Amino acid sequence: MILVYLLDTTLPLTNPVLKFLLILIIILFAPILLNKLKIPHLLGLIIAGAVVGPNGFNLMERDSSIILSGTAGLLYIMFLAGLEIDLADFQKNSRKSIVFGSYTFIIPMVLGILTGLYVLDFSVPTSVLLASMFASHTLIAYPLVSKFGVAKNKAVNITVGGTMITDTLALLVLAVIVGMSAGEVNNAFWLRLGLSVLVFGCIVIFLFPIIGRWFFKNFDDNVSQYIFVLVMVFLGAFLAEAAGIEAIIGAFLAGLALNRLIPRTSPLMNRVEFVGNAIFIPFFLIGVGMLIDYKIFFQGFETIKVALVMTVVATLSKFLAAWLTQKTFRFSVDERRLIFGLSNAQAAATLAAVLIGYNIILGESASGEPIRLLNESVLNGTILMILITCTIASFEAQKGAQNIALQEASESIDNEEEIEERILIPIRNASTIDELINLSITVKSKKNKEGLYALSVIDNNNSDSAADKNAQKILHQASVIASATDNKLHTLLRYDLNIGNGITSVVREHKITDLILGLHAKTGISDSFLGNLTEGILSKCNTTTLIYKSVQPLSTIKRHLIIVPDKAEKEIGFPFWLVKVWNIGRNTGARLVFYATENTLKYIKEVQDKHPVSADFNVFNDWSEFLILSRDIKNDDNLLIVLSRKEQLSYNSNMAKVPAYLNKFFSTNNFILVYPMQTGVAERSNVDLKNPSILEIEKLDEIGKTIASLFQRK
Repeated sequence: MILVYLLDTTLPLTNPVLKFLLILIIILFAPILLNKLKIPHLLGLIIAGAVVGPNGFNLMERDSSIILSGTAGLLYIMFLAGLEIDLADFQKNSRKSIVFGSYTFIIPMVLGILTGLYVLDFSVPTSVLLASMFASHTLIAYPLVSKFGVAKNKAVNITVGGTMITDTLALLVLAVIVGMSAGEVNNAFWLRLGLSVLVFGCIVIFLFPIIGRWFFKNFDDNVSQYIFVLVMVFLGAFLAEAAGIEAIIGAFLAGLALNRLIPRTSPLMNRVEFVGNAIFIPFFLIGVGMLIDYKIFFQGFETIKVALVMTVVATLSKFLAAWLTQKTFRFSVDERRLIFGLSNAQAAATLAAVLIGYNIILGESASGEPIRLLNESVLNGTILMILITCTIASFEAQKGAQNIALQEASESIDNEEEIEERILIPIRNASTIDELINLSITVKSKKNKEGLYALSVIDNNNSDSAADKNAQKILHQASVIASATDNKLHTLLRYDLNIGNGITSVVREHKITDLILGLHAKTGISDSFLGNLTEGILSKCNTTTLIYKSVQPLSTIKRHLIIVPDKAEKEIGFPFWLVKVWNIGRNTGARLVFYATENTLKYIKEVQDKHPVSADFNVFNDWSEFLILSRDIKNDDNLLIVLSRKEQLSYNSNMAKVPAYLNKFFSTNNFILVYPMQTGVAERSNVDLKNPSILEIEKLDEIGKTIASLFQRK
């Protein structure tokens, strides 16, 4: 009885345990209940915030804890947008992003200024500030688009790039209006603003990647890495504010800066997305909902008029920008829906602008009332505009993303070859498990969540309980690492006369398509190793085989130097290892640098044209000059060498010298040796290509079809 008496249940709730419990219940059940009504979960959280907020049932106040968590959620959304963007596509579509950014800034500015001056009878500064509120937008629908798996769509990339442009310009307009109100707009103001923004941009874009690469090289603790990411997000946001622009720009640039250091398939990326979508972003959406006040409908016609005008102008201007972008670049209707849905929501920068404008007092009226730059009607109208634009944005983005996802799934089913990807990772050393799992997840098809197999082989002659326990422990560790990336790992324990026999038996039994073997960082590679490998596993298993030695984490690699032998394109395994290499470039963002003959590069460039990644191409004809490459390789480079079994079409006698070269000249670098599938290697291939002969895939279009079918599975 005493405990019940002491428990404070008065409204609004002040007990932190009850407040947090209520928020968690909203995050859990609001999306579930509203999804049954076909309402996007993002909108559901906003509505729930309005219901429990001070203007609803007053269960909670929008206090400092809600504002703090909401701010973190907003920064998280912008950070994820920068982190998940495909930089190769972003660079390729930079011109389109500039065009869209111009449309989505200029059109709202023009319509907003005209509306403020001639419809709402505002002053010029008020009209300009109002227009800047229409020009900015918040990527509130981005988590929804990402959930449907279309975050890499070109329309999304263009919209994210345009968002950075229009928000930056809109917030600069806000800074100028505030400066004008304070009488500070002069040459010194422009010089200070320009220099501060330049210094801020240089620090985030150039210094953050250096700090991040150093940290990830030296600290592999999962918790420390995640906390480091949060530190960089908020540091970027703080530096942006110090430069005189909004924090969201800093969070977005921090995402771009760390983009290549946090691969999309990595455990760290999985944690970043999980915590953001589970905690931070819902807090922001609930906080936005708490701002909504239904009583504004009963405060007089002026408030309703301003709210309706603002909502119509903001929505119309963003739709026109999306429509013009669609017509300019011949996008589909669903891609236009994506652009409009992502760019229509008004929240973050709009709230910042209206609150700043409301707090600027220009003088007093005859009755002693303060004359504000933005009056109460605009403040209340903004809240209603946020609700309506977020609603429209959620529905439009969901419809566009859903249609595009269904279309891509349909095309994938129509074009997919009957090839089930299965990657085998033999493991025996606990220190190499992390990087072997990371590499296997990086090279595999993203859609295949169950194609990973970890194998531990125990010698029949020397097996004991200690060996069994150690093998089980290593397999369990591998399973935990894979599960952190949302992938299922099948663990296999094998007893055999030797490791080679165990591996080859498992390859045949489980129809393995790809084999990844690991070398310890302190162990060199010998001629005898490759000899035994060739005589044993490679002669019996016709799989794409990767031999990996990791000196530093794969995520910290800046470039992958790929050395390809002459006539590699004429081997049946050419499309399969090339797709693996392409996946490395796509999922890590690191630059691919190819060294091959002119004829081989022609085929690789064909893939680059259709599936662009960050890549360079260099003519390399003479493997006797292999050591020339040592002049090009740097500390953070990975050497990827495509080899061949003896007497095969792409074999070169100089390949026998590769182990000695690696030990002597490249000992401080990561390397991957690739043995492709080749004709006549084993009795059968685990990848059924309908037995294509060399002649059948010599033509570019035939290779292109095979590569296209593999890329379609991504």
